[in-house]
Amino acid sequence: MASQRQRTLVVVRHAKADWPDVPDVQRPLADSGRHDAPQIGNWLVNQRIHPDHVVCSTAQRTRETWKLMGKVFDPKPHTVYDDRLYEASALSLLYVAQETPDEVDTLVMIGHNPGVATLVSLLTGSADGDALDRAREKYATSGTALLRFSGPWHDLNEKTAHLSAFAIPRA
Repeated sequence: MASQRQRTLVVVRHAKADWPDVPDVQRPLADSGRHDAPQIGNWLVNQRIHPDHVVCSTAQRTRETWKLMGKVFDPKPHTVYDDRLYEASALSLLYVAQETPDEVDTLVMIGHNPGVATLVSLLTGSADGDALDRAREKYATSGTALLRFSGPWHDLNEKTAHLSAFAIPRA
């Protein structure tokens, strides 16, 4: 039954960005970010995660993060670059996730703090080990949370997900 399908939401904060004299949306990744981003993809593969769908902020640093972390996935997941993820609140991110098509089992969202950290706290009803404490303490760049829940995407809401893992791939 479609309504009881297991879903996975992967919430990624972009890798470390540089601070050149450009508008914020155009900031590229720093050298350390270019090193860390592929590690996010490798960590997801080690967790047996293969996304069906990716929604990524339109900012340069998030696009670069996805380009580098996404190289490990074959076939490549359907990817959408969405302006709504740039500087988005947790509720805005939640609304985007709730719009996910029913055929998608694993969604990756690549965005920015504080929205991504607040979203993970908002959705988590239970967690493995100290995953939630670590996510709340510091959702550093490249921070990646795996949230699992049952049911359709439009039912994803406050405290409906289980945080099964949180990692900062360089750590």
